[in-house]
Order: sequence, then structure tokens, then C-alpha cells
Amino acid sequence: MNNKIIFILSAIGVSVGLASAYWYGSEKKTPPPVFNPAPNPYAKGIYANGIVESFQLNGENVSLYPEVNGVVSQILVSEGQSVNKGDPLLILNDAVQKATTEQLKAQADAALVVLEELKAQPRKEVLAVTKAQMQAAEAGLNSARVQMEKQQKSFDLNPQSVSRDVLDNAINAAKVAQANFDVARNQYELTKAGAWMYDIENQDQQHQTLYQSYLAANALLAKYTIKAPTDGVVLSIKAAVGSYVSPQGIYGAYTQDSNNPVLIMGATQNQLAVRCYIDEILIPKLPSPERMTAKMFIRGTNTSIPLEFVRIQPYVSPKVQLSDQRSERVDVRVLPVIFRFDKSPDMAVYPGQLVDVYVGEK
Repeated sequence: MNNKIIFILSAIGVSVGLASAYWYGSEKKTPPPVFNPAPNPYAKGIYANGIVESFQLNGENVSLYPEVNGVVSQILVSEGQSVNKGDPLLILNDAVQKATTEQLKAQADAALVVLEELKAQPRKEVLAVTKAQMQAAEAGLNSARVQMEKQQKSFDLNPQSVSRDVLDNAINAAKVAQANFDVARNQYELTKAGAWMYDIENQDQQHQTLYQSYLAANALLAKYTIKAPTDGVVLSIKAAVGSYVSPQGIYGAYTQDSNNPVLIMGATQNQLAVRCYIDEILIPKLPSPERMTAKMFIRGTNTSIPLEFVRIQPYVSPKVQLSDQRSERVDVRVLPVIFRFDKSPDMAVYPGQLVDVYVGEK
């Protein structure tokens, strides 16, 4: 009985082994590719890596950095939003700078008030007081002179009628009254003349200094708001409310570097550009600009788009690794060539996307 069971199990094992060997040894059909590799549409086409960017007459996408340090308090736009030149995009916390600006403005205003006060002199009320003081001093002088003349005449007629001491006091009183009158008259003339020109000039300089300080502080305050430098579309916002940013950029949570632009803007999306990097050894094979044409292939699809030549950036630079924009270690240099194409609403192509490009001749 035991031998029979062993025989059956052995037969089953042999059968399974033969079936497995047949199954794994049989040739399996290779599944068709999800998409076809980019074919060369030209007889002597030159292949190049390309990156999609917004179409600019010059330069690349616009990277925006703040000119001051600060914490983001408001983000006024969203990614993909169209903006006009001068539109505010992002605001940093400006409480300290705003208070400093207001303080300088108040100081400049106070200095201006003092300056206008100096220019408005003499004040008629003050002039009236000094004039009254001068008239009072003149009246006192006349009275002292009359008393002195009376004492002098009496003394001249009869020296015994007035003592010498009384006469001397009358003479001294007249002199004091004359001095008081001169002081009052000079004070009146000084008040009537108004503020000294040097005092006005000095106060004017103080006002100008404070006002220029206010303008500088106000200009710095304006830099706490990042504005759109041109018409375009917001492509990327790296900051969030509460993020700390500086003129060196913002810290990247994923890339872990601190030189990332706070915002990236591009031109309107009706047209996009493709920046192709031609290997330096292939530069002599490039067609002349008036005969140059190209075709772009979107990776992961069978879609191809004809490109229109725009310009050659006439500067051969080290090749970059487009995935993270770091220079490669190998000594390879490339020539940037820019093409463009019209983007339709249903076309899923975006700035920053990598594409395959073949450059050929018309």
C-alpha cells in the first residue's frame, strides 16, 4: 500500500516538472511597445535633447527673487494665472519697515512745518508785541529825558535847588531809558526782518535730508511686494505663507538647496519655445538658419510637433544635465538652438518638459 502511494506521488511530481519545463521553455511573445521611439524624420537629421520653455524674445523663463529678506505673509496669485506687468504677486511681512517709513515721514513733515514757520516770519502778533515794547521804551525814554531836563534847568538856575546826586540819577535814568529804547527798537527791526536766511537754509537742508531718508525707506518698503516684471503667466510658486525668503532664493524641501527662485514666470502660453542643445561635434553639420527646420517628439507618446526656427544662442557652453541643471563632469560643450511652436488648448505640453528633437534641413 505504501509503495503504491509513493509511486502515485512520484508520477505527479514528474508530470508537474515536465509541465513547468514546457511552460518556462516555451517562447513568449514580446508585448508591443507602449509608444514607438522617436524616429529621425530627416535624411541627415541631428538629434538633440530639448526642454520646453515659455517663448521669450530673449533669455529663458523669468525667475523672480526678492530684493529683501522676509517672511511671506500673502500670496496673491496662483500657478497658471495670467498677470499684467506691475501686478503684485507676493507680499513679505513689512511691519518693521513700514513703521520705520512712517516715522521718517513724520520727522520730515515736522521739519517742513518748522521750515514753513521760518519762511512765514515775522508773525504779525509777535511783530505787534515788539512794536508795542519799542513804543513803551520810547515813552519811557521821553519821560526820563523830560525829568532830566527839568532837573538840569533847575540846577542851572539854582545849584542849591537840586542836589547833585538827584541830577546824576536823572541823567543816568535817561541813559538807561535810551539803552532800553535802542534794544526794543533793534528787537522790533529784527522781528520785522523775519527769519535769518541761514536759519532757513539750514532748516531746508534738514527737511531735505529727512525727506530723502523717507523716500529711501519707502522705496525699500515697496520691495517687500514682488510684482510682475512683464505680462505673462505664473508658472511656479515655490514659497508658501510663512516661508522665509531672501535675495538668494528659498530653501527647496526636496532638492535641499537654497537658491531656488521664489516664483517663475513665463510669457503667454499661446506659443512655447524649445531650447535644444547641439553637441559641439555636430555643430558643423547644422543647416544654415534660413534652411533649418526641426521636429519635436513628446516622450511617452507618439506625438510629434513641427518646430519653427527662432535663433541660435551664439555661445557654446558646458553641457548641462537637464533633469536638475547641474553641470556634468565630462568636458562636453553644446550650442543652444531655440525653436518655437503654437500650442493648442488640447496639447499637454508644459514649460520644463523634456523632449526629443531632430534638427534637419528644409
